[in-house]
Amino acid sequence: MVSLVVVAVFLLCGTLFQPPQVAAFKPLFQDGSLTHREITQMAILRKTAEVCRDIATAQGHDFTLPINNRLTPSAVQEACSASATSLSAVSSHGFYSAITQMFLSNAVVDQLFALSEAHHIDNEAFSEGRDLIIQGVAAVKASVQQESYISARNTLGALCHTLQDFYSHSNWVELGSTAPFSTLIKPERPLNNLAGPNTPTCKSCTGSNCRDNILPEILLQKKLTSGYFSVFSSTKPAGKCSHGGSLDRTSSREPTGGINKDDIRSDHGFLHHRAAEMAINATVEVLQDIRLATGDQAFLRLVGLSQTSVLAFVIDTTGSMHDDIEAAKNVSFSIIDSRRGTPEEPSEYILVPFNDPDFGPLTRTENADIFKERINSLSATGGGDLPEMCLSGLLLALAGASPSSDIFVFTDAAAKDLELRSTVQAMIERTRSTVTFLLTNPFLFRSRRDVSQSKSFTSKSMSLSDKQLYRDLAHVSGGQIIEVTKATLSQATAVITDASTSALVTVLQVVRSPVIAENISFVLDPSLSNVTVYITGESPVFTIYSPTGVSQSGSVEDGPLGSILTVGNLKRVKLNSDNQTGEWKISIDSTRSYSLKVIGQSSVNFLFNFVEQLEGGDFTPKNNRPFIGRNTALFVSVTGGDSVRVTDVLLVEASGLDVVNGTIKSLGATDFLVNIDRIPEWAFVVQLKGLLHDSTRSLHVRFQRQSPTQQQGSRVTITAQPNNTIEPGIPFNLNFTLATNATGSSYTIRARTDRSFNVSFPSSLDTGTDGSAQGIVTLTAPSDTESGTDVTLTIEAEDSESGDSNYVALQFTVMTKVTDFASPVCQIVSIKANCPVECSRASWELSANLTDGNGTGIAGVSLSRGNGSLSLSYVMSADGTNVTVASYNTSCCSQEVELVAVDRVGNVGTCFVSIKSPSTAISPNGSTTVSSNVSTTASSNGSSTVGPNGSTAVTPNGSYSVSFSMCVALVGLLVFFLCG
Repeated sequence: MVSLVVVAVFLLCGTLFQPPQVAAFKPLFQDGSLTHREITQMAILRKTAEVCRDIATAQGHDFTLPINNRLTPSAVQEACSASATSLSAVSSHGFYSAITQMFLSNAVVDQLFALSEAHHIDNEAFSEGRDLIIQGVAAVKASVQQESYISARNTLGALCHTLQDFYSHSNWVELGSTAPFSTLIKPERPLNNLAGPNTPTCKSCTGSNCRDNILPEILLQKKLTSGYFSVFSSTKPAGKCSHGGSLDRTSSREPTGGINKDDIRSDHGFLHHRAAEMAINATVEVLQDIRLATGDQAFLRLVGLSQTSVLAFVIDTTGSMHDDIEAAKNVSFSIIDSRRGTPEEPSEYILVPFNDPDFGPLTRTENADIFKERINSLSATGGGDLPEMCLSGLLLALAGASPSSDIFVFTDAAAKDLELRSTVQAMIERTRSTVTFLLTNPFLFRSRRDVSQSKSFTSKSMSLSDKQLYRDLAHVSGGQIIEVTKATLSQATAVITDASTSALVTVLQVVRSPVIAENISFVLDPSLSNVTVYITGESPVFTIYSPTGVSQSGSVEDGPLGSILTVGNLKRVKLNSDNQTGEWKISIDSTRSYSLKVIGQSSVNFLFNFVEQLEGGDFTPKNNRPFIGRNTALFVSVTGGDSVRVTDVLLVEASGLDVVNGTIKSLGATDFLVNIDRIPEWAFVVQLKGLLHDSTRSLHVRFQRQSPTQQQGSRVTITAQPNNTIEPGIPFNLNFTLATNATGSSYTIRARTDRSFNVSFPSSLDTGTDGSAQGIVTLTAPSDTESGTDVTLTIEAEDSESGDSNYVALQFTVMTKVTDFASPVCQIVSIKANCPVECSRASWELSANLTDGNGTGIAGVSLSRGNGSLSLSYVMSADGTNVTVASYNTSCCSQEVELVAVDRVGNVGTCFVSIKSPSTAISPNGSTTVSSNVSTTASSNGSSTVGPNGSTAVTPNGSYSVSFSMCVALVGLLVFFLCG
């Protein structure tokens, strides 16, 4: 029997019931107020625009986009593409998808950690909250270093929630602060001037007026406090401020009222917009720290701006696969060579080989030459018994690829690891990646001998269930199953070339089984190009009709509407580019099951996520299957079009004709909340229809898009409350909860990782009289796992009788505990400048010594400002310290330089030097001739702010020792300024 305490927590944080609105900036939507979603998006857009501006300036390009809080993803994408040829100029879908991932992981903190004072910096939990932020920043940097961008985004979103809540829940704004509290992201700084545990901080509000409830002496002494919050008890320390609001029971006890600024209706709602602006600036600050630690290109990949297409192969390497491997090599090399250096070049390459009993390793790289080398090294050997580890290889690719990737599986064998079917399907639903199977010789299987040597085959038809497994997974993902001979496989690879283009959208996809004779309509809009129709099946007969009534039979290879390629069970129709706009129709008849898919390239696409309503009206993301028969909501965003009108959002039966309509509420130009009355029992896809402005004809035309991945509901839900990080070698216990509207049901439990980490879990759970059950999964990463490695844990629950199931997929970053939080130290050795009036005729130079003391050591030094030449050398000082010597030389026309030093765990320091007049020399022996204005600044995050002690040090020989928590300025004579 579940204890009363567990039930109470379940009711608060659980799954079947609406969790309470926690005390924080609202997660996603709130009329008139700024939410975590908007704060996070504004900060990302501002910082991304700044990075693109700096890159453009360094390359001599113009960047004219004003950087403010009115930026949109489309505007930033367009401006960045125009100023840097390495970025795709086609679609903002990947950019918006990454931003959405970050603000959804931010919003879900309110559900997963509703009562955690540290996650919301309630109850004066400043130290605990800062620890979460610092640990999160370290994990983001480690993940980026390992190119684990999905994990990095999840962690970044979560830590930003805590960072942003500080400005709503504390009195930082009431203290008159005009800049973010940088100490929250700088562990080397002390948390000073906190209100002590016995220090009164508030008086009761006067009725509903809480404008002056913070004690005058707290404001005068600049003491930092935050509100106390509890939904269970009114108890709080004497004299302390409360958070406030209807759920906060402490706010009814003296001193009454609260100080939160979560929205404009809060007790201190008159300061809401100031707190939100401060939270935006603080988020920009932490993004800048991550940018400096990882570099501009890695930062752009983190925010999804450089994401174009992904080329992902899962390849069977057993003996009979020689021809298949050669076909995969040929098509990948052709794509790489033809698109290298163009906006259509894939931004990432993924390769997973599988054999029996081995599979992997995963190769994930941005470097096309590395991918070529890895795929070229594959050979067809071994085998053994007939089936192979296909699903294990596919699962590894699904976990490693970016969301919405196209993955191609090459095999001529059945899957041996059938127990992974439900896990693979869960990962497909979660990542919304498309999987296409290219099956060669599907009616022949290998003998147990190595066919690369014997070339012998055993005639044996693939069972219907073997083929159906691949077909089902392909259809769930929105992909295809293409059955060809080895001799014709090279022709079928045209599908791979089609899919490995940027800005690919699905206009329509239907699956028919059982089949019916049918007329299927779809709309093409002016933004679409390279439209292709795929029909896969053994016996479909079809005719295509254009909007003007022109028709072409499926038996005509080259006709008035397009060219048709027939390979095995695939018919690929490449439509002509002329006069595509309008409603098309396909009349199709078949005696067996078939699928129809229409794709094209367009800047206009959409994202959707299931969300569930919190008490108080706002919503939080739902990360697994929605509950069958109940109402739910979708958060829909249209990408690539800032003036699109959405008229219909539909749940369309995946293999039938039923439809559930949604009710649409606009949340701005491109975001929509769609209420769904009920989740159907059948599998469905999400279809969007609307009006798009046609600039060539100055009118609005119809458009439609569809999610390729099928979704489905469940009568059970499963939730877990994870950490973002786990330590290598240390078992991590994860609590999870099952909930259903039935009692006394028995559920089979499965838990797996994509990296074969050790996992223990209960084999089954029975729901009690309250319809819920609790379980624990123990996950252990090997002790030698590198920091920044990501691992996906999938927990599934399946009803033993009905087969109904649900899952939760959680991603963790493996992190060795970080103990080095000290920034590198910079010692300016010399600055030599003798600059004439005509600056182009002379140069100036800087020499600096960079050290990391007892830290992990300097990993790299780079320029964040300045276009001169930087050279590095390495020496050891007399006391055994490793010293990185930075020598910089540039034209006198370039008067500023900023060096960035990063240690091995991502601590960042910057050294800024500016020359303002033509003649200055600082020599290492202490003699200094000053006839100009030279300033040098050093800090731990690249910004000049007031530090806690303001101390500076002058070394005995007269050189200027500048640590990254101080600055030294020379203006004529030496004048010291404080900075941090």
